[in-house]
Amino acid sequence: MGARAIVIGSTGLVGKQLVEQLLEDARFDKVVSFARRATGKTHAKLEEHLVDFKTPDAWADKVQGDVLFSALGTTLKQAGSKEAQYEVDYTFQFNTAKAAAKNGVKDYVLVSSASASASSMLFYSRIKGELERDTEKLGFTCMTYVRPGLLGGDREKPRAGERFAEGVLDVIGWLPGLGNAKTIQGKTVAKAMIAAWNQHTPGVTVLHNKQLFVLGA
Repeated sequence: MGARAIVIGSTGLVGKQLVEQLLEDARFDKVVSFARRATGKTHAKLEEHLVDFKTPDAWADKVQGDVLFSALGTTLKQAGSKEAQYEVDYTFQFNTAKAAAKNGVKDYVLVSSASASASSMLFYSRIKGELERDTEKLGFTCMTYVRPGLLGGDREKPRAGERFAEGVLDVIGWLPGLGNAKTIQGKTVAKAMIAAWNQHTPGVTVLHNKQLFVLGA
């Protein structure tokens, strides 16, 4: 019998690729998406729940499966305020992870940040660090924290300046010791997430950009 994957952030850059790859992966019998809007996909293995992440009590009991892939995220510009960004990047993801752990989900794979640190002076880095710190306490058997560099790929809402930054990082990323700076495609991160889950390594595993390129090759 195949595994049941849960995905949040399934309409984002990494999450969209993740859902596509999971649907084509014979190791998974079911892919369950929790999202604010539909993916637009139709597949026999796909089960979609359109939810309001502000009211977890309405859907928390449905967060059941073998692994939770958490790829939800936004930017300060898109969110409109630090409070709104924190809600998406921390609160929504933590509440989903808490529900998954309570329901007996064993594995957790999170798209974090290369600079994640709960003690960081940078707001975004601190959010991701706090999320790593707090989900680690939830009791999952296997926890994988994926820390990619700048993400490349087609976004529904292109971010100003990222195309230029991608070009610069693609050049310097080949320099010795700077592999973690290289732009990585969303589909590569998604593939690495699935590969990391398949290793079933107990405890906490942190994967940096260079390791993601290897796993996602």
